[in-house]
Formats: sequence, C-alpha cells, structure tokens
Amino acid sequence: MRNFKLKYDSGNVLSEDVHKIGIIALGSHRENHGSALPIDTDSKIAANVALNVATKTGATFLGIFYAATEYDYVKHGLHINKDDLINKQIIPQLINAREMLNIEKVIIVNGHGGNNLIINEIGKISEKTGLTVIFNNSIIENEGPHACTGELSMGKILGITDGSRIDEHGDFNKHPEVGMVGLTLARENNPIIDDEAGRVEENGFTVDEEFGKELLFNAQKKIIEDIKSLL
Repeated sequence: MRNFKLKYDSGNVLSEDVHKIGIIALGSHRENHGSALPIDTDSKIAANVALNVATKTGATFLGIFYAATEYDYVKHGLHINKDDLINKQIIPQLINAREMLNIEKVIIVNGHGGNNLIINEIGKISEKTGLTVIFNNSIIENEGPHACTGELSMGKILGITDGSRIDEHGDFNKHPEVGMVGLTLARENNPIIDDEAGRVEENGFTVDEEFGKELLFNAQKKIIEDIKSLL
C-alpha cells in the first residue's frame, strides 16, 4: 500500500483541524411550497448554504439527510416521526461519517421548521454517535412565513423560484400552504403560525433579490461562527 500524507493545509481552509468538522444539511424533500417553489425547497436551500460554508472554510461537506419530521398539526408534506428521523437516518449517517472520514464534530444546517422537534435530542444524538453536534437554525430563524418572501427571495438567488408563477403562487385556495394561510389545523394549534398567516393574508409577499442575498449571507456567517467555535 502506498505511503502518503494527506495535505490538510491545502486549499482554502481555516486550519488543518477544520477537516474534522462535518457540515450536513437537514431539510425536507417532499413538502408543498406553492406553485413558484419546488417541493424540495428546504433541502435545496439548506444544502446550498452548507456547501458554500464548507467551500469557504474547508470543513468537510457531508451532503444531506434524506428525511425530515414535522409537527402533527402541519399538513403540507410527507414527513416521518421524530424518533425515526433520529434513529433511522441521523444517527446511522453520522456514525458512518465518523468512521469513514474521521469526523469528530458536526454542524447540522437546518432548513425546515418542523425539524425543530429534534433540538432537545441533540445531546442524545451526540452521545449515540460519539460526535460533538451543533444544530444550526440560522436559515429558518430569519426566513419568515412558509413559502413567502424569505424563501422566494433566497430561491430567486439560487435559481429555484419560478417568477412566471408568482401570481398563481398567491392563490391561497389553490395553495393553502403558502404562508400557511389555509392550514386551519396549524393556525388553530400555533399562535405564531396564525399571526404570520394573518399578515400574509393582509400584506402578501414579494420577491426581493437583495433580501435573498442577505438571508443566505447571514445564515452562512452564523454557521462559520459555529465552525470557529469548534476549532
């Protein structure tokens, strides 16, 4: 077998140790986002942000988890329960990353609000995987109502927003998930969702490229701060 030394100081890296930090996206692949955004919007945004951070820092890009979870009162996509997400997807995939790539620490880049259900389980995930795990929520903390200005604007920058279908996108009867305006059960069970839906009903939404750039930049900045804290 050939003897060689991996060049961990090559390329654009914060430090040689950054390769021990994995960046992995967690989104939702099958979730309605109106007519102007695809059903895997959350996954595409989270994966893009994660890849860009890995590119800028040298952290190891681990791709994306395939599954997602959701609150039982939000009915707009195909999701699995929290325990299955943790035990059948997240833990096995992170163990594999640790064993195959010598990863020691992981940042999960979340792009789907329903995945907040696992926040209180991060300690368990860390224990079961033998990894230091950070759950970074910087995307959804600032994007606002579902499938509205934030996601549409980021989607415009990423090339996944279909601008020709914006008018149709705002038909809440056809697309009740936009702003969750027509998701009665969600609005009844969550006052934040109800408040946001009311504002979307009253004010609508826009596609703002500068805002989209700002959201993506700020999300990446916060993840980079997490990486520096782990070094």
